[in-house]
Amino acid sequence: MNAKERRNRDLVQNIIIVLLSLSAVFLIAQTQLYSLGIDTGSSYLRYLTGDSVQTTGPAPATLTSLSAPVRTAVTGVYGGRYGSVTLTTTDDDFEPVSNLLRETLGSVRTFSPCGYQEFLAALGGTSVYCDFIESLPLPVLAGLTGASLDAGLSVRRVVISARGEGGAVLYLCDGAGNCQRGDSAVPLEDLSGIVDSYELNGAFFAADDPDPTAAGVSPVSLFPLELPALPVFSAAAALPESDKLLPALGFYPRTNSRYTEPGGVEVITDGDRTLRLIPDGAVRYRSGGDPTLTVGAIGETPTLQQSVMGAHTLLSSLLPAQNGGLYLQKVRRTETSTTLTFGWQINGVPVRFSDGGSAAEVVLSGNVVSSLYLRFRQYTDTGETSPLLPLRQAMAIAARQEGRELSIGYVDNGANATACWLSD
Repeated sequence: MNAKERRNRDLVQNIIIVLLSLSAVFLIAQTQLYSLGIDTGSSYLRYLTGDSVQTTGPAPATLTSLSAPVRTAVTGVYGGRYGSVTLTTTDDDFEPVSNLLRETLGSVRTFSPCGYQEFLAALGGTSVYCDFIESLPLPVLAGLTGASLDAGLSVRRVVISARGEGGAVLYLCDGAGNCQRGDSAVPLEDLSGIVDSYELNGAFFAADDPDPTAAGVSPVSLFPLELPALPVFSAAAALPESDKLLPALGFYPRTNSRYTEPGGVEVITDGDRTLRLIPDGAVRYRSGGDPTLTVGAIGETPTLQQSVMGAHTLLSSLLPAQNGGLYLQKVRRTETSTTLTFGWQINGVPVRFSDGGSAAEVVLSGNVVSSLYLRFRQYTDTGETSPLLPLRQAMAIAARQEGRELSIGYVDNGANATACWLSD
């Protein structure tokens, strides 16, 4: 081998050595990054930067982006009525009512207690009625329409009525018959204009029905003249692959800190944080105070609205695309925590689970997510129609327990979600 060949060989060897050295440095760096909890292929950075994992994607600017089921009745001057029991707050058909409700809520200065019978009487004249299915803090319910109202009331049902003198009167009622009223600055012409824009379809309340069986159910039970033809959905667990789910919750997707319990629950740990993947398609997350997972807030403690938006955004970021959606059912606040419970709804019709459980729950300590539960479900239209009992038969059954509200909802039995009559 001559001198030139030796020089070429040495050059090639040196290049290979340099490349191997760079590769070793990269692998060492990659290992250190992973040990710090950083997945270079994901969207989260922990520990190294000191940043926590917040809800994936931008949180909605206002609560108006959240879709919640709502039952609506619009009553004309002669008692004719439009009614819908399959509507959400983001549907186009709800927009005129939402706009009126926003203006009315924004113009009421004070509320005072009133009787339940006065609330019911307000449904008889020119009026707009909304039932938000669940009793919610008034700031949250108002936020669904774009209104900003800071009042310590819990509200499920709302009536805007023309029974006042010179303006519309707003009635609020919780789920237990406790009612409030307030005079608004909305002129009667605005209320009448909204009412006149709806084509009356013969919907009616149980209170309007002269049939003796109707007297046994709640007077605010709302019925369409013709029962809706609601599809049957097949229901299945829809737990995402762990390599997609774990990064969204701030876990390294290829972690070895995992084991399987005898019942089949997979447990993944990271410090004092624990994630359980349950075989029935649910996840349960717990943290002992680690601020890895948070919701956005101005200051240490998020407002009620920020808590709702942050929790909803977090849960939605974990869910695959589907035809069902989460809606807020309950908010419970203490000095140290906020608990938000969510249900499923399909096209404005709430879903109940045969085991009585909820779809999701998020517990916040300040802005830190201390626990989370989410039941992943996939609903697929089977092409069949749910066989609803005739209304009179359903009323007779519900009336056995006097005062129960009769409504239509889906029941998920684990294999199917079928629409049926609910008695609450």
